[in-house]
Amino acid sequence: MLTALASFVGGLLSAPATAVGGTSGASASGTGPGGAAGDPLDEGTEVFQGQAFDTCRTPSLGAMSAWRKSHYRAVGVYFGGRGRACKRQPNLNRSWMVSVHRDGWNVLPLYVGSQSPCVISDNKKHVPIGDRPWEQGTAEGRDAVEAAAALGMARHSALYLDMEAYDQGQRACAETTLEFVRAWSREVRRQGYVPGFYSSAGSGVAHMESARRDGVRDLPEVMWFARWRSEPNTDGEPVLAPDAWQPNRRIHQYEGDVTEEHGGVPMQIDRNLVDAPVAVMA
Repeated sequence: MLTALASFVGGLLSAPATAVGGTSGASASGTGPGGAAGDPLDEGTEVFQGQAFDTCRTPSLGAMSAWRKSHYRAVGVYFGGRGRACKRQPNLNRSWMVSVHRDGWNVLPLYVGSQSPCVISDNKKHVPIGDRPWEQGTAEGRDAVEAAAALGMARHSALYLDMEAYDQGQRACAETTLEFVRAWSREVRRQGYVPGFYSSAGSGVAHMESARRDGVRDLPEVMWFARWRSEPNTDGEPVLAPDAWQPNRRIHQYEGDVTEEHGGVPMQIDRNLVDAPVAVMA
């Protein structure tokens, strides 16, 4: 499961559970501050607005069918990266992707690669970013695209880099982490995919916002922030400027490690409110 720094934020956003198809066209260069350039719908992406869940191990097709009785219409899957907690994903293959997409599900692909050298969680300390963060980030960005393509995800799909909470106050560590994230994002974007970023609101997300304010280039194009035990609200995150990563470029993970049952099938999940790009199936 994803981990987060729990805190509180007010406000409630009600969003329809719909997927919106983008128009065809060249993807944005994304090299400007914030890593994003306009509405992703203008760049050939598909945007989902509504409720999503993510869980460590990809559910079976039977479980996904049962959960059609829920209010969720998108699912986060951990499709790659050496830092995944659940490395074995027996259900996740191209056939699974095609089947759930045909059944009306949207997919949020998460890549758990190398982690910040000052990561807080002990279970992520074994996969640190090394002393060549740009080269490493580029290589892992390439790996993410290859893994996504093997599962049938086409260009314009969003791929989300999962960077668990870290101590951004350690300057050298923060610089290393930012260099890795920028390289990963640049490579994913170069290959025609949409680079997204997941982290805790008070850690990685605050770090990316600081970099955006400083005019840093090659940042992720979509921001998935974890702020648990708070009302779901993609627009009200206090560490982000109101116009940052807008429009259709935000996901709020508002609860984690909860158990729900739908259609007779229980799962331990994280809950998310989404207004952001999803996987596009070839």
